Amino acid sequence: MKYELLTVLGPTATGKTALAARLADELKTSVISADSRQIYRGMDIGTGKDMNEYIIDGRKIPCYLTDICDAGEKFNLFRYQREFHKVFRELRERGETPVLCGGTGLYIESVLKGFRLLDVPPNPALRESLNGKSLAELEQILRSYKKLHNTTDIDLPQRAVRAIEIEEFYRQHSEPAKQEYPPINSLIIGMQIDRDLRREKITARLKARLDEGMIDEVQGLLDSGVPPESLIYYGLEYKYVTLHVIGELNYDEMFRRLETAIHQFAKRQMTWFRGMERRGFTVNWLDATLPMEEKIRKILSLL
Repeated sequence: MKYELLTVLGPTATGKTALAARLADELKTSVISADSRQIYRGMDIGTGKDMNEYIIDGRKIPCYLTDICDAGEKFNLFRYQREFHKVFRELRERGETPVLCGGTGLYIESVLKGFRLLDVPPNPALRESLNGKSLAELEQILRSYKKLHNTTDIDLPQRAVRAIEIEEFYRQHSEPAKQEYPPINSLIIGMQIDRDLRREKITARLKARLDEGMIDEVQGLLDSGVPPESLIYYGLEYKYVTLHVIGELNYDEMFRRLETAIHQFAKRQMTWFRGMERRGFTVNWLDATLPMEEKIRKILSLL
C-alpha cells in the first residue's frame, strides 16, 4: 500500500467511528483515536466512544488512544503526538496500515504534518494578566498570533488562555523543538453531510445519550472525586451536564445550551478541516449518508 496511514475525519455525528471500524476490519488493521476527550477513562457516553461499533461479526477491532488517562487530568497536544507515534510505530512494525479516526483537527494535523513541538509549561504571570477577560476578548488575542492554534476546542476561557500560553511560549522561544516526527503519507477521507441533516443527527444523538445515562455518568465522576471545574473544563457535554448536576442549570436550559454548543462545535470542526485543504492536505470527501458498503468500496478504490 502506498499510504502509511488512513485517516477518517469529519464533524461530530457523521458516523466516523462506524466507518473507521469497518475499514479496519476490511484491511485487517487497527484504529487509532484522534479525539481529545475519548482519552479519558470513565468519560464514555458524553464522548461517544461507541465501543460497540468496534465489534464486527463477533470480532473486536483494536482501538488505541482511548482510556489512556484518568478523568480530571489535563492532556495536551505534546502528549498526544508522543502517544500516537508510539502506537503508530508498533503497528507499522507489525505490517499494519492503521486507521486514524476523529474530529479533533489539531491532533490529526499535528501527526500528519509532523509538528515540531515543545512541552509548554504553565505561565502563572500570563494567566494572571488574562484573568477576567471574556472568551471573545481571548479569541481576539489568539487571532493576533500567526502560528496554528486549536480553534475547535476553544469553547471556554480556560482553554483559550492555554492556547495563548502556548502561542506566547513559541513566540519567545526559538530554540529547536524537543519533539520531532516526520510527516505521514496518509489517505484522508472526510465525512460530509448536509448541515440541516447534521443538526437533526446532533439533536437526536444528544437525546439518546441523555437517555443512555449521561447525567448518571457525570454524577458518578463527581462522586469519584473529580472536581466539577475539571469536568467543566472539558467542555460540551461535560460542561453543561455538570452545571445541571451541581444545580446551576435546570434540565431544559442545560439541553438547550448544550445543543447549541454542539452545533457550534461541529461548525468549527468543518472550518478546521476546510482549512487543512488550504494548508495543502487533500481530503477525499464522502457523503456520510451513503450505505456503508458503498463508502468502503469508494475508499478501497483510492488505495
